[in-house]
Amino acid sequence: MNHAGSDRAADGEQAERAAFVLGLRQRGIRDVAVLRAMELVPRPLFVDPLLRRHAFDDVALPIPCGQTMSQPSLVAAMTEALNVTAEHTVLEVGTGSGYHAAVLSHLAARVVTVDRYRTLVAQAQVRFEVLGLRNVTAYVGDGTQGLPARAPFDRILVTAAAPDIPRELVDQLKFGGIIIMPIGAPEEVQTLVKYVKAQSGRIRTELMPVRFVPLIPGAAATL
Repeated sequence: MNHAGSDRAADGEQAERAAFVLGLRQRGIRDVAVLRAMELVPRPLFVDPLLRRHAFDDVALPIPCGQTMSQPSLVAAMTEALNVTAEHTVLEVGTGSGYHAAVLSHLAARVVTVDRYRTLVAQAQVRFEVLGLRNVTAYVGDGTQGLPARAPFDRILVTAAAPDIPRELVDQLKFGGIIIMPIGAPEEVQTLVKYVKAQSGRIRTELMPVRFVPLIPGAAATL
């Protein structure tokens, strides 16, 4: 490709990203740091090349291992609710494509992400390396158990639904910490919930209706 062509492609993506961020603002995302993080992460890198034209659309997209990549407005809303600051260590349960962890990496001191599928973790690690993200580490494991060796965490984000928050995740959260997680039965509309771990107990706030894949115990045997 000649320079003019590559410049045009760069300008095109810049325009796409600007429209993408404007769309997020129109959908109610107000946190400037979250909008900036969403703008900084090149979403097309995380999308199947055959679906590239939908990379900046506000839709959920399929990824390998029968999983999905949430629509950008939901990623942004969950990130905003997590209230991450530059000194926080964040645990993400459900790496998926790695997109959400990459967004969090621009907000947190450290992001630790775990997925039951080796394929997804390997692909996400490559993307993190391509982007030079030094503060994200991905592990294959059972997300319902968290990552005790790396605990405690300031924030925990769960991108799969269960009837309740696993006790292990609550135990690995610092006091004053926040968990964002979809609660409810698989195959049904669930509720995105924000839990704050206070000395007096848990404070629960219901945020919005959502649909997520189920949180499955154990690491996958083959994928």
